[in-house]
Amino acid sequence: MFAIIETGGKQFKVAEGSLIKIEKLNKEAGDKIEFIPLLIENDSVISDPKILNQCKVQGSVVKNGLHKKIDVFFYRNKTNEHRRLGHRQPFTEIKIDKIIGG
Repeated sequence: MFAIIETGGKQFKVAEGSLIKIEKLNKEAGDKIEFIPLLIENDSVISDPKILNQCKVQGSVVKNGLHKKIDVFFYRNKTNEHRRLGHRQPFTEIKIDKIIGG
């Protein structure tokens, strides 16, 4: 059984017990979180919005953190102009506990 959820403008395929890294949420480790699925697949595929509004995907926050550093380097030829930057995107790691419905 799996479900597809949407958060942070992205869609994720999740199953019970799976870990996903999503855009940072204002939640602490151990907090519970619920998503309304876009699709559930059990023995058949359920994608009817009337049924899916009653279904839930429950998870808990494992941790908040930062992804690996991305190095950004700007360079303009023949002008002695260059610049080095770095960026670490924050994330929230979630463990999917239950898929209710379907």
